Amino acid sequence: MREDAHERENIVALEAAAGGAKEKLRLWLRALTFTNLVEGRVRARLRDEYGVTLPRFDMMAALHDAPDGLSMGEVSRRLMVSNGNVTGIAERLEREGLIVRRPMPGDRRSQIVRLTEAGRAAFEEMAVEHEAWIAGMLSGLSEGEVETLHHLLGKAKRSVLGADEGEESA
Repeated sequence: MREDAHERENIVALEAAAGGAKEKLRLWLRALTFTNLVEGRVRARLRDEYGVTLPRFDMMAALHDAPDGLSMGEVSRRLMVSNGNVTGIAERLEREGLIVRRPMPGDRRSQIVRLTEAGRAAFEEMAVEHEAWIAGMLSGLSEGEVETLHHLLGKAKRSVLGADEGEESA
């Protein structure tokens, strides 16, 4: 009888652990759905209102934060895309006069990329609108809820990074 009770306790514990795993999977799916929804709306508005793709906006944002410019490799790392993707985006932005590319001093194979004045002005106009779009999409959350969600997402990010470190040492 005692063994049956112990076995039932183990089964209940396993089911609870599985339920926790299912809840974490549901959380990840909810976060993914949220991200895709917001990203889709931002992509559409950038395209419709400015004729710009999200990757181009992202590259301009990275360059805006680095007034002296960045190497193409650094842009690639910051955007987490391949060097080939960055090169294609840079070529289009350069043709439009929004960025300039120059050889890196001491390494003529590498290039430094920076926004032109026109590129900086165009990005700043889009960035103001972008911020308003995001604020509007999240207007259903209170200030406290935004703060709590920000904190919890930071904690989730650290959990993922910690799990990655655990896998590397295993």
